[in-house]
Amino acid sequence: MRAGRLRHRIDFQRPSFAQDPVTGEMIKTWVEVWGKVPASVEPLSAREFIAAAATQNEVTARIGIRKRAGVDPSMRIIHRGKIYNIEGVLPDPKSGLDYLTLPCSEGVDDG
Repeated sequence: MRAGRLRHRIDFQRPSFAQDPVTGEMIKTWVEVWGKVPASVEPLSAREFIAAAATQNEVTARIGIRKRAGVDPSMRIIHRGKIYNIEGVLPDPKSGLDYLTLPCSEGVDDG
């Protein structure tokens, strides 16, 4: 993936749980893991969306980043105020060492 394609900046967040001191309930919050990561954010076309929805859970965007250890589907991505849930982590098809492709669905703010 050429560096010029990584023109967007995204933030990765991981869920964290804290106990409410009054009720004892476990409350889900999101903690930033990495900020301002260079990425390519590509909304899928209608044709790609229909093909992706057949096999995946309403994938609406494809996000590409340089290879980074620790990225997993429990995380979410924030880009321009939108929340993207990571549906999978795919290494590049040639070497598996250069970049990751993250099929994402638009999420809701649940914490």
